[in-house]
Parts: sequence; structure tokens; C-alpha cells
Amino acid sequence: MDRRLLLPAALLATALLGLLAWRGCAWPPVRNLGARDGPIVILGDSLAAGVGSKGGQRGFVTRLSEKLGVEIVNRGVSGNTTQDGLERLETDVLALQPALVILELGGNDFLRRVDPDQTFANLETMIRRSQEEGAAVLVLGVRGGLLGGSRGDRFREVARRHQAAYVSDILDGVFARPALMADSIHPNDAGHQKIAERLEPVMRRLLREMGPTSPPPAR
Repeated sequence: MDRRLLLPAALLATALLGLLAWRGCAWPPVRNLGARDGPIVILGDSLAAGVGSKGGQRGFVTRLSEKLGVEIVNRGVSGNTTQDGLERLETDVLALQPALVILELGGNDFLRRVDPDQTFANLETMIRRSQEEGAAVLVLGVRGGLLGGSRGDRFREVARRHQAAYVSDILDGVFARPALMADSIHPNDAGHQKIAERLEPVMRRLLREMGPTSPPPAR
């Protein structure tokens, strides 16, 4: 092989690996990423709360935290809509002065037939408020059979518009697969493990760019 081709080939391989590691997360640079020290906080619904996992204690947030070796403050509340999340944002999340806010909301809006425009207006407000307080934001898309078509695509549009990191459909490959579901909506332990594995490479890249994060303040 011509040695002149070795370096370009190596660079191409590195670029492809980086792209794969970032699969599902789009539009870097992410606003405020690495701008300040602070905890990682997830604001979500029953998925974040771990419903469907063993004892509700082994959800994807716990598993992801263990994989990464960093604490993720879990502010998941079963049944929450984006409106509930918006109402809890200031006291449950921003009061902790987070470096990264993970938003996992929207599925219950669909189940309750909330106007999609209101759902995504709430999501945009949560992103803006988090960024105004200096936090970076990661938006977790929810589709899987809950949100389909253009409604699911709006997660991507909102994240791109506000320079937030984004993972498409965290239920991809999990929803409606009996071996991975505890019931018709919630993943079981194996399903939560799949979600954690999907998020891990994205979170590792975010953590590298963020630098050290501090533990949450005592409350």
C-alpha cells in the first residue's frame, strides 16, 4: 500500500468513530457546555424515575450514572407532563446550579392529548431558562410508538434551534418489544439497560467537553 494513503485513511477512521460515538446527538457546539462547574440533573417523568425496573430503583438513570462514574441527580416524577416539568424547573433543578440539565419529557403529553404546540413551547421554555442560568442542555427525544411522525421530529428541531445536545428516540429498539417491556409503556430492567447503553457514548463525549462536575449541594 502506498504510505501516502495511510495517514488519510487513519484520519477518516478516527472521524467515523467520532461520528458513531455521537450518533443520535446533534448540532454541536452545545451552548454553555463546560461553561461552569456543577451537578448533572435530569428532569423527567416515569422513564427517568425508573418505573418498570426492579423496585423502581434500577432505571436507566441509575445505570447510566454507574457506567459513567458520575452522579446524576434524578428529578423524574411519574406522570409528569412538560407543564409539570416547567413548574418544577426552578426549585427542583435550577436551584442546584447544574452544569448540565437533561430533559426527558413529552410522552405523557401525548398520552393526555396535550396540544403539541403547548408541549414544545414548554420544552423550549425549559431549555431557555436552563441556558439563561448557565447550564448546558441535553434533550432526550421520545418516539417509539408514543410520538410518531412530525411530532417526534419536533424534539430535534427544538434542540437544534437552541443549541442543545440531542438524542433521538430513547425508546428506539425497546418500545413494543415484550422482552424489554414491563408493561405497555414502561421498559423492564433489560429495557432500561438498553436506554442507558444508548445514552452512554453521548454522555461520555459531553462529559469530556464539560470537564469535572461538582456534586450537588446539600439540601
